[in-house]
Amino acid sequence: MTDFLDRSGLSVDSRLADFIEARALPGTGLDAGKFWADFAALLGKFDPENAALLIKREDLQVQIDAWHHGRAGQAHDAAAYQTFLRKIGYLVPEPAPFKIGTQNVDPEIATMAGPQLVVPALNARFALNAANARWGSLYDALYGTDALDAPPAQPGGYDAARGAAVIARAKAFLDEAVPLAAGSWADWQGGQLTLADPAQWAGSKPGGILLRHNGLHMELVIDSASAIGKTDPAGIADVVLEAALTTIIDLEDSVAAVDGEDKVLGYTNWLGLMRGDLTESFAKDGRTVTRAMEADREWTSPAGEPFVLHGRSVMFVRNVGHLMTTPMIRLPGGSEAPEGLCDAVITALCSLHDLKGLGTLTNSRAGSIYIVKPKQHGPEECGFTDRLFDAVEDMLGLARHTMKVGVMDEERRTSANLAACIHAVKDRIVFINTGFLDRTGDEIHTSMRAGPMIPKGEMKASDWIASYEDRNVRIGLACGLSGKAQIGKGMWAMPDLMRAMLEAKIGHPKSGANTAWVPSPTAATLHALHYHAVDVFARQQEIAGEAVPSLDRLLNIPVATGRNWSEAEITRELDNNCQGILGYVVRWIDQGVGCSKVPDIDDVGLMEDRATLRIASQALANWLLHGVCSESQVDAALARMAVKVDAQNAGDPLYEKLTPDGIAYQAARALIFDGVTQPSGYTEPLLHKFRQAKKAG
Repeated sequence: MTDFLDRSGLSVDSRLADFIEARALPGTGLDAGKFWADFAALLGKFDPENAALLIKREDLQVQIDAWHHGRAGQAHDAAAYQTFLRKIGYLVPEPAPFKIGTQNVDPEIATMAGPQLVVPALNARFALNAANARWGSLYDALYGTDALDAPPAQPGGYDAARGAAVIARAKAFLDEAVPLAAGSWADWQGGQLTLADPAQWAGSKPGGILLRHNGLHMELVIDSASAIGKTDPAGIADVVLEAALTTIIDLEDSVAAVDGEDKVLGYTNWLGLMRGDLTESFAKDGRTVTRAMEADREWTSPAGEPFVLHGRSVMFVRNVGHLMTTPMIRLPGGSEAPEGLCDAVITALCSLHDLKGLGTLTNSRAGSIYIVKPKQHGPEECGFTDRLFDAVEDMLGLARHTMKVGVMDEERRTSANLAACIHAVKDRIVFINTGFLDRTGDEIHTSMRAGPMIPKGEMKASDWIASYEDRNVRIGLACGLSGKAQIGKGMWAMPDLMRAMLEAKIGHPKSGANTAWVPSPTAATLHALHYHAVDVFARQQEIAGEAVPSLDRLLNIPVATGRNWSEAEITRELDNNCQGILGYVVRWIDQGVGCSKVPDIDDVGLMEDRATLRIASQALANWLLHGVCSESQVDAALARMAVKVDAQNAGDPLYEKLTPDGIAYQAARALIFDGVTQPSGYTEPLLHKFRQAKKAG
């Protein structure tokens, strides 16, 4: 039974109250009584507006549903459709040309280009691995994956032939990024080192040479006594790349946080990261290993001056969106508090420990707090976030715009009004990005009644997706984000397929994006190669004047007009989606795992979170609505795929088999059959309901 304490009229989970009063407030100079009074006042002010924004979402959806219902059987009229969307306020006027005014931004976000990790806040080990992924061994990344032509290394002893291939590839990279004045790195014997561009020599230390290219550093580890170094004519034992410049510590789509217990764990880990004292111990190879945060790296410049490089990723925290409420705080009258409001206050409070130097390490040397705000629908909701952050800054005694915001361009109304969304937060924005899965889920839900949608696998080739990706970069550049903020691209979801990632993901820096998501520290190290191959900021200058793709293309609804579906096609799509839904939901509901490597229908491991679930459940809900498939066909697919998912998880001792009367199975079924009525097609309400039932049972 959870205990609740009265705090200025709020009913607060005792675990949260203890965390705030014993861990988060001490040292900040904030009085506990005033903190709770201010928190209660903030919730009282913003809760009604938050609720009104959600009502507006639903009102717009009702009107859009009615539009499509009234035009059933008619050809899509793009001009009439846009006129209608403007009339109801879905589309708003474009702002006059402007440039963002964000200040005090760390260079990793503003003026550098490189990979970005996203990890669940509830998993301290993953969070530490990501924070420490600022620097990664290229030798290890090449040796332990399929990045080379040869297959990845097998467990056991050292494969000398594979090691030689790794070293050859690394030295070929050095020839491209930091060429010698004469000859190849493969021929360098040590001793005098003369670069073609002497300015690329950034520093040195005993056993290390620091080089720089495209704003990124790389370290040559010189150790002729080591197993690898003694085989190298120059004693090079490794090439260490500056990799994950930034990391998003996630309280949203990659976690299963449904109550005070879960949320306090996430807040505790965020506080530890902001203080620099987070540690995690675990068993490995029969011994206990304790992981901690990496220290900064000390170097000496070519002029003999000492300097320090940041040892860790600069960390954002992703709060939840505007939709969900949380049982950890109840307002006067008994209703749950909006979870996004609570996240804003508590994550910012934890970040005070970084700004005030209360811990052992520093996250933001520019004195900023970085918060990613997802699932916002249009500029009005972005403006709400801006005012909320104003209020939190006032509550915590922070200067205006200390709290920076990342706006995820993953909802259709935001994509269609992106410049206005950026304008609404123009003095604190540090990040925009694109996300195929959530964006497609909202595309399906918004136009649910327009007709049956094309299969999920065909969405990436649709014209609206190409327009969406290009508009995001070009609008961001037109609003002055280059040199002040990140323009990001989405996740590579297959952590075991690094060779394919190297071939495909170079498209992200080529698009003008100065960051993109990767699924692991190893992937970050390999993706860093792309930012040496492409000068992103030069690329941004090349495309800055290009025309923004038309709104007509973005609003081109991906309906499968006049398509005759074969039984095999329907079965394949049902099996694919049902397998993905069951495989993800069974871990979320039964084990509280919000993000993991889930095997797909072809047994390829995919990093999946709630965005994956949203698109799959909405796709099936849409087909059911339009009669492409029947309820019995979906139930048959669920039964078939439950057997497959059970087999895929046979090696997990914590796994509970899927049965039709089990909570996880019921959750998966509800996500499909109740998908049309879920707010914006989101999965959180049902997931939270069934997970809470599982924890209570």
